Amino acid sequence: MTADLFENLDASAPIREQLAVGAVLLRGFARPRQHELVAAIQAITAQATFRRMFTPGGHQMSVAMTNCGEVGWVTDRSGYRYDAIDPDSGRPWPSMPPLLRDLAEQAAAEAGFAGFAPDACLINCYEPGAKMSLHQDRDERNMGAPIVSVSLGLPATFLFGGPKRSDKSQRYRLEHGDVVVWGGPARLAFHGVAPLADGEHGLLGRKRINLTFRRAR
Repeated sequence: MTADLFENLDASAPIREQLAVGAVLLRGFARPRQHELVAAIQAITAQATFRRMFTPGGHQMSVAMTNCGEVGWVTDRSGYRYDAIDPDSGRPWPSMPPLLRDLAEQAAAEAGFAGFAPDACLINCYEPGAKMSLHQDRDERNMGAPIVSVSLGLPATFLFGGPKRSDKSQRYRLEHGDVVVWGGPARLAFHGVAPLADGEHGLLGRKRINLTFRRAR
């Protein structure tokens, strides 16, 4: 299928893949808005640049991050948390563009989670070799809201397991424009990203951008 054909896909009828009870992969859902999304990300990162944060144990993450929304997810030696202030600039995080909010709300509704109202969007930048170890998203106060994850750029291998770290993880190839939504019984599923393979994407070059929308408060 060509890029032009993808541009004309009807986002109201995406290709669906069930990952688990409460977890859905919407193939190509974000692709019709790819150019607007990239422009919005560029505007956000002009205000709050990507940075490689440190874990509480002192490990520098291989993935560069920034945020937009009412609060942003941060990690440093004092722990994992959400904060309304960008620690690098001392200013509030950039506001979440309506385009991003609408996309997250629509994807959540398509996956069966109507009424999702994200207040935080973590933006991850993966370069070749970067990865995300298996983890749970559990720093949010509202566990009733789903997680919405949008993939842009280079393809990635997404690992999706169960509520225990020891649960076997399934591997899914995420392409540019794919969106994964998980909540309900799958809300605390362990998930991660295998080391990113090198490549060249026509829109984003040698990188993958991931938008993760949460209801943090």
